[in-house]
Amino acid sequence: MSVISFVNQKGGVGKTSLALNLAASFAQGGDQVLFIDADPQMSSLDWSTVRTRPPLFNVVSMPRNTLHSQLPTLSVNYQWTIIDGPPLAGDVAKSALLASDLVVIPVQPSGADKWSTKKILDLIVEARFYKPNLNAVIAVNRKIVGTAIGKSFAADFEADYPGFPVLDTEIGQYVAFAESLTTGATVFELDPKGAAANLIQAFADEIKELLTHEQTDHRSAEAAVR
Repeated sequence: MSVISFVNQKGGVGKTSLALNLAASFAQGGDQVLFIDADPQMSSLDWSTVRTRPPLFNVVSMPRNTLHSQLPTLSVNYQWTIIDGPPLAGDVAKSALLASDLVVIPVQPSGADKWSTKKILDLIVEARFYKPNLNAVIAVNRKIVGTAIGKSFAADFEADYPGFPVLDTEIGQYVAFAESLTTGATVFELDPKGAAANLIQAFADEIKELLTHEQTDHRSAEAAVR
């Protein structure tokens, strides 16, 4: 079982859409997925409410600062637990971080978005005092292809914030993401062979590979200590 949280205090970065479509990718692969809506705005819960298709995964609203203590029991029967974190770097966000194996910070490729990320990165550094193995990555989201800053954003971000690697898969800005969030669908259901669906699948594959390597390294470290 792996817990992945999506956090960013800046709105409009596509956090909820990215989290929901990642959950859909895991679910359509046959895995059991629990989706925790820890955002008081409850956008993920609204998405599940307007959905007319059969549910792909369970969506539960839990904007609480006790996530890290409750999740081990709630998620025991699931391969994946996805947390859609709150927009503020407060107690609920801290609890989501402590509950996670991996933190994904969606960031739009712009200077303002890069600078606004610092507060959540500082919160992750603080959480690592309590959870040293907490892994965190940056996901470039809503990228407009062909822009100058889009081409250099990943390298610039890693130079400014070492210790927070940027994922190779960069998610472009496609209408399918907005439509899926509004209609309670996923990009796989709207256009299974479209660019948005292909990018989400590549994103999911990279996340899986990252966590597999992380768990292997952790087990090797434990074996060395013994």
